[in-house]
Amino acid sequence: MTEQTVLPLLFTPIELRSLTARNRVVVSPMCQYSSEHGGPTDYHLVHLGKFAMGGSGIVFCEETSVEERGRKSYHCAGIYAAQHIPQYRRINDFIRSQGAIPAIQIGHSGRKGSGCSPWEGYRQLTADDAKLGSPPWTTISASAIAASETAAVPHALTRREIAEVVAHWREAALRALDAGYDILEVHAAHGYLIHQFLSPLTNLRDDAYGGDLKGRMRLCLEIVEAVRAVWPAHLPAFMRVSAVDGLNSRWSVDDTVALVREAHARGIDAVTTSSGGIHGPGTATLVPRLPGYHVPYAERVRRETGVRTIAVGLITEARHAEQILKDGQADMIALARELLWNPNWPVHAARELGVPNYLDLLPLGYAWWLRRREQIRDITRNEDRKKA
Repeated sequence: MTEQTVLPLLFTPIELRSLTARNRVVVSPMCQYSSEHGGPTDYHLVHLGKFAMGGSGIVFCEETSVEERGRKSYHCAGIYAAQHIPQYRRINDFIRSQGAIPAIQIGHSGRKGSGCSPWEGYRQLTADDAKLGSPPWTTISASAIAASETAAVPHALTRREIAEVVAHWREAALRALDAGYDILEVHAAHGYLIHQFLSPLTNLRDDAYGGDLKGRMRLCLEIVEAVRAVWPAHLPAFMRVSAVDGLNSRWSVDDTVALVREAHARGIDAVTTSSGGIHGPGTATLVPRLPGYHVPYAERVRRETGVRTIAVGLITEARHAEQILKDGQADMIALARELLWNPNWPVHAARELGVPNYLDLLPLGYAWWLRRREQIRDITRNEDRKKA
């Protein structure tokens, strides 16, 4: 690459405290419902490893619970036990060896726990499941309001219990560091526990953790402070938010901007702006599902807070991703299902955007052979032109 070469923004490295991501492509957390006793398996090594091999800059593992009852199902990920640390470290060592940055999103399902996978309809566990060895458990929330008409009523946390939950986040951050993660993201979106405290639809408390915006933000900000206190100063911390609640939303973008300002003051470096989740599945949203449907949220948060943002939401085309960055709407682009379809999306995007030596994003054992194939194709094309 010559000095005159100007890389597309999507493939311009970005500095995040002491880290430098090789590009702006982020693998969004994607729940796989394939964990065993909260820990990852060989499935996760292959699942996450292929994204690193495919050229992404940052690879998030799925949303990972800070305590056992914080999982959505028995098959969801957790980082609440010492045994999980070497299991994740093995995966992270491989991700890093392929040139990507390993990242973790830690969260708590709150009242959305004690359930099943999406392909089982997100249904709540029942006595029949208990007979098969998967008994339902008591979930927790800001207030004793069930997630749906068929869901059990959660236990409303006491002040003492809230302190215990905050401690679980702190401990999870320490385990994540020991497991070799370089980026940690606080999951405050999609109708899970932090979001249940933020939203006036689910938080009817009359103590310091409820009422006005300041009270409803208290748990989130205490968690950010607890995590940032043990997460090294040279490593970045992110946060994911639902910019609006979803059905009958009473959490607004104005509220999101206020929350991000406060979180940034406490050490959050970048924010992923999603939406929905208080009513319905964690991905439920009122926003029409068009390519880039969350981008306006990222743009506004970035503009009004000065905090870096990550755009997410049906972004599948390289030129669309590049334009979002060019227009200053976000600093990074997160993809999920498109990477499930094509884990080598970054390499294809780099070729489309004219990145020199785009094959260098792949492992040498791939790039050498593919580059040789391209050379053979070029020779064949030249010979065909001469004959013509």
